[in-house]
Amino acid sequence: MEKKELRKFIRMQKQQFSRQQLTELSRSVIKRLMASPKMKAAKTVLMYYSLDDEVDTHDAVDVILKQGKTVLLPKVISETEMELRRYTGPQDLQDGFFNIMEPSGELFENYAEIDLAVVPGMAFDSRNNRLGRGKGYYDRMLPKLINAYKIGVCFDFQRLPGIPADENDICMDEII
Repeated sequence: MEKKELRKFIRMQKQQFSRQQLTELSRSVIKRLMASPKMKAAKTVLMYYSLDDEVDTHDAVDVILKQGKTVLLPKVISETEMELRRYTGPQDLQDGFFNIMEPSGELFENYAEIDLAVVPGMAFDSRNNRLGRGKGYYDRMLPKLINAYKIGVCFDFQRLPGIPADENDICMDEII
């Protein structure tokens, strides 16, 4: 399948679950993420504030913050770019591009300081390739994370045997 067809297939898979079911499925993924040695060792963590059809990270960002780590969240600033903002709590969140809750905190530009990046995706494969939503936001940002260990998070049904990949696609170091 081509990327566009795979995205459509995954969207249809997600529609088979209620929001509550996806929240339940998220718990085991987040539990494994939080138990990860990479998460435990990280000082600066790039997370994402999940959409309704993604692995739910809403509680996790606050738990990571309470652990004393620096938490960064992406903020879409144009049709092609996003920037990173420091997250200091729920008061930082506001409705942004695509109706995604985004941080309004301090701009963060020292990408070399990021130890761990937790990355959503439409699908991941056995070679740790990632299929995004198609806008390329993460494809443009991930190459800047020169020291970050990259963990892709997804539901089991988002793991596929193979995904078409090209030179712009950045592989994850691990998939949970």
